[in-house]
Amino acid sequence: MPEKRKKFKGASTTAVHAGELTPSQGEVVTPIYQTSTFYFPTSDPSTWEGKVPDGSYIYTRWGNPTIRATEDKLSELEGSERGLLFSSGMAAITSAILSFVGKGDHLISIEDIYGGTYSFIRSELPRLGVETTFVDSTDPSKLAEAIKPNTKLIYLESPTNPLLKIVDIRRAAKVAREHGIKSLIDSTFATPINQKPIDMGVDLVAHSCTKYLNGHSDLIAGVVLGSQADIESIYKKRILYGGSMDPLAAFLLFRGLKTLALRMERHNRNGAQIAKFLESHPGVEGVHYPGLDSHPQHALAREQMTGFGGMVSFEVRGGRKAAERALRAFQVIKMATSLGGVDSLASMPLNSSHSSLTPQERQRLGIKDQLVRLSLGIEDAEDLIQDLDHALS
Repeated sequence: MPEKRKKFKGASTTAVHAGELTPSQGEVVTPIYQTSTFYFPTSDPSTWEGKVPDGSYIYTRWGNPTIRATEDKLSELEGSERGLLFSSGMAAITSAILSFVGKGDHLISIEDIYGGTYSFIRSELPRLGVETTFVDSTDPSKLAEAIKPNTKLIYLESPTNPLLKIVDIRRAAKVAREHGIKSLIDSTFATPINQKPIDMGVDLVAHSCTKYLNGHSDLIAGVVLGSQADIESIYKKRILYGGSMDPLAAFLLFRGLKTLALRMERHNRNGAQIAKFLESHPGVEGVHYPGLDSHPQHALAREQMTGFGGMVSFEVRGGRKAAERALRAFQVIKMATSLGGVDSLASMPLNSSHSSLTPQERQRLGIKDQLVRLSLGIEDAEDLIQDLDHALS
């Protein structure tokens, strides 16, 4: 069981020291408890739900010391009471949603969300008897207008994938609270370093830990963070659906988190520099980055974010074929899906993150065929600029 520690002033100190297990053999690195099962701590099965009061564990699908230590580190970083890890970001998001909506309930979601989440809400929830209303991501008044007597959850994402729109988190959370509705936000693009949704009134925060939180493109994981009571509700779904994380992956995530604040400094800096470069490039039609003065919600982004991240999307002049040629011409940036790692990656949402949407749905959301999504890593900005200039020229 992680030792109770004081709150640290800095994000980097928290990233390094929060969640560490009390050493049993003098180790300075929290170990991997690579075991599926544990000795029975008591003869009373009613106490075995994940972890008994004395801190013992039963079965890794229910709980594991390495996984719990990582959850506690994430919780300290996010500023939540509790965190719950899953085997993927989608496992975290779907389990959280299904913990608060069921047959006969109504969900409100902003329309600009990750393609996998959009497909789940659009295709799976109707089969379970859940109705959804999609609303304009940038107009909080639409949330209030969409509320029904059976509305149980408001789903948000900010910055959005892939156009980096900004949701007014405080206003959205206020609408939810005033109507007794739970709020859940996907904050993957921002990380706890750049944005604190719980401090702004949101009930639950989800992240794909596969991305920035791990930062090395070598594992799949997801987390939901919130109050102890809300996480307990989601925990029951994790046990039933089986989306638990593996201890080895948790160990790798635990290690990756230690450099999160340090890595985000470079991601933020590279994002700002490359966005400005692209904005003035003749081969680019438009740039989407909340740190730019030209972004329509730049003022809101400055109000609720401390950094703007390493995600930049832009439209290549000349259409889809020109964008595909540019991606093939990269020499430093890798043509691959996903994001948030130390390596810079480039992809086209039409055939990656939003390939499950129809062309009409993408067009309605403003996702053009020539849109390129950049995940800027920690390389030197001058090398990335040179690579982009070469590819676009």
